[in-house]
Amino acid sequence: MSGTESTPTLEVVVHLWSYFKDLAGTSRITVQVPTGSSLGRVLDEVYRRHPKLGALRQSTLLAVGVEYQGTSYVLRPGDEVSMFPPVQGG
Repeated sequence: MSGTESTPTLEVVVHLWSYFKDLAGTSRITVQVPTGSSLGRVLDEVYRRHPKLGALRQSTLLAVGVEYQGTSYVLRPGDEVSMFPPVQGG
């Protein structure tokens, strides 16, 4: 053994909706995080790459699959994340 053991990683696809995709210039981001990471860890990487989205952090709606989740949700293989801007209506 070489002594350089790698930490298992998880590839997470993040879908951006509405004007979030305009702010980021893309509708989809792929993020690599260590296995066992929370949704918050993925978001930190998204906001690092796309600072304009970070300004909306407090009002962003998050879903994993079809269920809304908080930042403490621990991601599993195959999970896909969606980020939505706040919903406004009248």
